[in-house]
Amino acid sequence: MEPWPPVDDDALTTELGAALWDTGPVSEAYLSAALAAFTWRTADAELAVAELTFDSAIDAELVGMTRSAAPVRTLSFRSGSVVVEIEVSDTGIVGQLSPSGGGRVSARTASGTYDEAPVDAVGFFSLGVPPPGLVQLCARTVGFAVSTAWVCLR
Repeated sequence: MEPWPPVDDDALTTELGAALWDTGPVSEAYLSAALAAFTWRTADAELAVAELTFDSAIDAELVGMTRSAAPVRTLSFRSGSVVVEIEVSDTGIVGQLSPSGGGRVSARTASGTYDEAPVDAVGFFSLGVPPPGLVQLCARTVGFAVSTAWVCLR
């Protein structure tokens, strides 16, 4: 068995050329490796996880200080200097991303993305009503990418 990669450039070129012209089926090991590599495309967003720092459903003492009479749930997430604040109501989610400066935010469940919206220059965004179960918000701007911790919003 020869070492990989071949020490000789000509041998490497020959082997790569043969691989390009091979029309046989792709082995299961190669498919698994390709799928595993594909999951790394969102690694930067998954590594920067904004942890839940405030939830009005849990922090009842602080909820009494709000002036709103509507059934609104307020949540705040933080990852370093990045803050994601949202309000969840019967009509959907409104939120603000700080630092601001535009970008996109998406909301996903275990089965995939259910809504996506632009973030304006001030950091505001709005999403549809979250489905039951766990939800994660993913925000991407020019300066950073962050995902919130998974949380049940309804």
